[in-house]
Amino acid sequence: MQHKLPGYAMLAVLLGGLSMVSPFSIDTFFPAFHAMERALGVNAWQLQQAITAYMLPFAFASLVHGPLSDAVGRRPVMIWGMSLYTVGSIACTFAPNYESLIAARVIQGTTAGVGVVIGRAVIRDLYEGARAQRLMSITTMIFSIAPAVAPIIGGWAHVAFGWRAVFAVMTLCGLIFAVSAWWKLPETHPLQARVPFKPRNLVATSATVLRHPEFLMLAIAAAVNFGSLAVYIGSAPAIVEMHWGKGETDYFMLFLPIISGILTGAVVSTVFARRLDLLRQVRIGMVITFVGALARVLVHASVDVVPIPLQQGLLYFSAIGAQFAFPALTLRMLDLFPAARGTAAAGQSFMALLITAFTFGMVAPHVLSHLTWLAWTSLVYACLASLCWYLSRRWHDTQAITQHV
Repeated sequence: MQHKLPGYAMLAVLLGGLSMVSPFSIDTFFPAFHAMERALGVNAWQLQQAITAYMLPFAFASLVHGPLSDAVGRRPVMIWGMSLYTVGSIACTFAPNYESLIAARVIQGTTAGVGVVIGRAVIRDLYEGARAQRLMSITTMIFSIAPAVAPIIGGWAHVAFGWRAVFAVMTLCGLIFAVSAWWKLPETHPLQARVPFKPRNLVATSATVLRHPEFLMLAIAAAVNFGSLAVYIGSAPAIVEMHWGKGETDYFMLFLPIISGILTGAVVSTVFARRLDLLRQVRIGMVITFVGALARVLVHASVDVVPIPLQQGLLYFSAIGAQFAFPALTLRMLDLFPAARGTAAAGQSFMALLITAFTFGMVAPHVLSHLTWLAWTSLVYACLASLCWYLSRRWHDTQAITQHV
C-alpha cells in the first residue's frame, strides 16, 4: 500500500510523536519509585537499574535500527518496533516480580528507539539545509514534551490506580503510535538506495561510523551537553521528594523548567536556522549550557538554601543552550555519511544512550544526595562537551589542510 507524503507540519507531528515514546518510557514511573521498591522488595539502587535495563538495550539496539532501515526501508522497522514495544509494556504492567520487570524493560528498551533513530533518517531523506534543520527542531520540540508530561501522567496514574497503571499508560502509547506509523508514515528510502542487511556489513559500517574521529567527538559532545541536564533527570526522585520536599504529583516542578528550556531552544534554533551557520550555533549553545552549569555551582557554593525558583530558572537557561546546539550537531554528524544516514543516526543514538545510561545508572546514584554535587557534575559534563567540540573542529581543520597539500 502506497502512502503519500504528509504535509510538513503533519510530518513533524508524526515524527515528533513517534520519537516521544523513548523519553516517555524513562521517567513516567519516577513518581512510583518508592511504591515499587516496597511492592517488589528491592532497594533504591536496584530499582534505579530498571532505568539502566531500559537504556543499555536501547543504546545497542539503536545500532541495528538504522542499518536495518537502510536495508528494508524506514516504514516496516518503525511499525514492527512500535508493536514490539507495546508487547514489552504489557509485560511490564503484569510483571510478578523484580526480575520479570527488568526483563520486560529490556524488551521496551530494545524497541523504543526506532522513533528517534528512524525519524532523524526520514528527515534527512526528505530535506536538506535550513529546511531539514527547522524540521529537526520542530520534531525535537514535540519530542521534548514527553519528559515534561511523563512524570505528571505517571504521578496521577500511580496515585489513582497504583504503580502498574503507569506501565498500562505506556502500553496505550505504544498501541497508538504503532497504529499511527502504519496509517500515516510514508516510505522515504527507495528500493534502489537500499543496502543489503548483513551482520558483517552491519558491524563493519557501524565500526566505520563510530571510529570516525570527527563523528565520535561530535556524538560525545552532543550527548554530554545534554548529560549536564540528564544528571538532574536521573536524580528526579531525590530532588523532588528529598531536597525540595514535594510529593508524587509534583515532578512537573523539575521537568517543566527543563523541557520549557528545550522548547525555547528549539524555537530559537528554528528562527536562526537561516541566519547563523551551524558552527556558530553550536558555539553559542555550548556557551549558554556552560554558563548555566557554572552559575549553579556558584549559587550552591554561596547560599545554604537555594530558592527552588532560582534552581528552576538556571535549569531552564542551560536547557536552552543544550537544545540550541543539538540540531546543528546532529545534521553535521549525518552529513559525514550521506550514503548511510540510518547508520549514522543509529551511531549518534548509541553514543547518547550509552552516556545517558551511565549517567542514570552510575553517576546519578552517587551524587543525588547533595544538590552541590549535582551542580559540579553538571559543570564537568558541560566542560567535557566543549572539549569534544573543540577536538572535532581541530580534526576537521587538520583533514582539510591535509587534503589541500
